[in-house]
Amino acid sequence: MTLVVVPVRFPPSSHSAATLREAARIAEERGADLTILHVDLYQRSGGVSRSDLKRAVEERIGRLDRARYVVRRGFLVEETILEEIVAEGADIVVIGSKQAGRWRRMVQKLLSDPDIDSFLRGELDCTVITVDADGETTGDEAESGDDGDVPLPNDGD
Repeated sequence: MTLVVVPVRFPPSSHSAATLREAARIAEERGADLTILHVDLYQRSGGVSRSDLKRAVEERIGRLDRARYVVRRGFLVEETILEEIVAEGADIVVIGSKQAGRWRRMVQKLLSDPDIDSFLRGELDCTVITVDADGETTGDEAESGDDGDVPLPNDGD
């Protein structure tokens, strides 16, 4: 079964809502399960629960079928997201362009290489789709298809 993971902030911003809608569209199109992930930072101790996350997402974009809501606690958002993606064996990761920018800075500090999309594809063996605030997909994935469609992995791969 294909798994789509989408990290979001709490409460979901308008950019998070655009990212969520795209992730839900991809999951539905592929018959995939959807994991909606929020990282609750230890240093901010927001105390966000799964039911809080689900309620906020459903208020923002409506009810989602086959969605799993996950709240992880961590010190670094990007690192905690990567750990969850690896642990879940995600096939597709849908991130907002703001999150991609933060990941770029983190990876650049570690590797002196700002190409987060290539890094994630190489390290995680999954498709990474970046969504801007208007809900448009950006990055290498959006540009690589002949007709502009974002390529998605086959279920059997």
